[in-house]
Amino acid sequence: MRLRITEIFHSIQGETSRVGLPTAFIRLTGCPLRCVYCDTAYAFQGGAWWTIDDVLSEIKKYQTPYVTVTGGEPLAQKASIELLKKLCDANYHVSLETSGALSVSEVDERVKKIIDVKTPDSKEVQRNLFENFKYLSPQDEIKFVICSREDYVWAKDVILGHDLKSKASLLFSPSYKQLSPRDLAEWILEDHLPVRIQIQLHKVLWGEEPGR
Repeated sequence: MRLRITEIFHSIQGETSRVGLPTAFIRLTGCPLRCVYCDTAYAFQGGAWWTIDDVLSEIKKYQTPYVTVTGGEPLAQKASIELLKKLCDANYHVSLETSGALSVSEVDERVKKIIDVKTPDSKEVQRNLFENFKYLSPQDEIKFVICSREDYVWAKDVILGHDLKSKASLLFSPSYKQLSPRDLAEWILEDHLPVRIQIQLHKVLWGEEPGR
């Protein structure tokens, strides 16, 4: 079983509750979405074919228990389900970064799912598969990239409408160079919203350098 992979690299986790931890990243090639703020468009095409065994051998070199499978959109490749399972079987702490536009129903329950709900300003809001919320567990996380005040209000309504605070941890991330983190923090405090604000640590450390 093979997957098309853009890159495998070792970096600091810049987001989620595992922020700051040395992590091996597996970036799968391809994505059916075209979010306006996407910072990994280089992963839409190209890449190289890897077997799952070769992936496991590669990440072993980095000597970290944390592995993140990302993209692109990892679930666009059916073999990603088997990759996630094999990583868990190898006793890694595995997280999956997904757009939420494809079903997570077959993802191994040991995987920490990070579902990136698309806001209106992403221009892909119609791709959200809210059915995915029923597959969430307390270890999972729901992320909203907020581009504007309108995005913030929309995200707040989604949280309340789907009672998301009872389903998983909630993350709000200001769109890089588009929304002031301070403004987002003020709105969250004003509304007493039960979310964690996150700023992409890897970009603070390395800017927009690919593979970081």
